Amino acid sequence: FSEYTVMHVGCVAKINPEAPLDKVCVLSCGISTGLSATINVAKPRKGSTVAIFGLGAVGLAAAEGARISGASRIIGIDLNPNRFEEAKKFGCTEFINPKDHDKPVQQVLAEMTNGGVDRSVECTGNIHAMIQAFECVHDGWGVAVLVGVPHKDAEFKTHPMNFLNERTLKGTFFGNYKPRTDLPNVVEMYMKKELEV
Repeated sequence: FSEYTVMHVGCVAKINPEAPLDKVCVLSCGISTGLSATINVAKPRKGSTVAIFGLGAVGLAAAEGARISGASRIIGIDLNPNRFEEAKKFGCTEFINPKDHDKPVQQVLAEMTNGGVDRSVECTGNIHAMIQAFECVHDGWGVAVLVGVPHKDAEFKTHPMNFLNERTLKGTFFGNYKPRTDLPNVVEMYMKKELEV
């Protein structure tokens, strides 16, 4: 609500003046982060299987990134079943509520996908979800991307064999997007109706 604002030059991006600011304002953080974490960091191939942990704004955008990338199965994982219907609009094809199972969700995913998903994107900041997202990817080629910010005292613990079996763990901040050059492109995707907001 200020008349004047001081901003770092790296955080100012010129966008399409026709873009409705009440809609595209959400693109500058959560949506761009989830979308680009999938497209730029997880990089799912066409026909691949992707698990999205957390179906808030960032997770829905991550699911959309999987849809845009051509993933054939996009499995949303969330403790709130009310989010599942909305997630279909963003590309989710299947849903898991961990509370509905008496075994770890990474085991449920491995059984559903014949050994594990190709890619996973964690969007909760919950350390347990981060571990599950890593442990649910397939041996040999699975890639897990951590997007959520955990508690400062949280510790990531997993068996070293998960790395030796050639699973990959990546982290990202803002999905490796550069705000000044990449954000205008995300706005254009929205304007062309290629992006659900």
